[in-house]
Amino acid sequence: MSRQVVVLPDLHGRADLLAAAVARYPEAHFLSLGDAIDRGRQNMETVAGLLRLRAEGRATLLMGNHERMAQEGPHWYREYLGTHDLGAYRRAMEGFQIWMRAGGDTVRQELGGLSLEQFPALLDEYLADLGRVVYVTGDGQIHDGPPPADVPSVLVAHAAPPVVHERHRNPLSAALWLRPFEGPFPLPPGVVYSLHGHTPVRTPTRLNRHLYVDLGAYETGRLAVVEIGNPRNLPEITVLCGRGAPELAQRYPRFGEPVPVQPVELAPPAPR
Repeated sequence: MSRQVVVLPDLHGRADLLAAAVARYPEAHFLSLGDAIDRGRQNMETVAGLLRLRAEGRATLLMGNHERMAQEGPHWYREYLGTHDLGAYRRAMEGFQIWMRAGGDTVRQELGGLSLEQFPALLDEYLADLGRVVYVTGDGQIHDGPPPADVPSVLVAHAAPPVVHERHRNPLSAALWLRPFEGPFPLPPGVVYSLHGHTPVRTPTRLNRHLYVDLGAYETGRLAVVEIGNPRNLPEITVLCGRGAPELAQRYPRFGEPVPVQPVELAPPAPR
């Protein structure tokens, strides 16, 4: 039996937009592209919402580069606790500070403080089990590896397809970090197109066989939700328009070809 798969790009702490997507697609299976944390103001609520959906069997969660940065400090701190190796302690502190400078400080502010010694259990649970690359077939099934070449599919990863790159020799690392101009990105046989967040765009954009849908939701209030149907066709994209400053999208790069979208204005919250 087929199911509806809806892809959610970089939420960056916008639990309100996550809730709006869930309300709009009450029967869908959600596929999070990662970067659900940092920069926004509802990080823990966003994490809790995604974990709740996954516990219900309604979400597959991928890693973004922000989740990867958030992992580094706790990983090495646990190593230090087990070995008392000062090198591990140094790597833990360095990793933690890199994450703070890259957007993690908004998580610290939201919690009223954050340290490796008292790392939030909920955030640790979220970071512990995230995929990197999946393939979606027309029946709505999500696969960890490429399906047979005669089965059309869509490759979904945070930043780019997994490729060996001069800056990222590990393809799974490349999938978290590479930008469109760092291609070309070959696709496995049977993959019709790939779908990514990571690189903010003014409107969902196609470049060759790659589709980019991060609209900078944390500041613009615009979230592209992508319905993957028949892989041979472009997906249906609805842009949920909530509170934010959509004019800030003008500073995002323009490249490739815009794809059709359906904008939906979200009702403002009721006054308290």
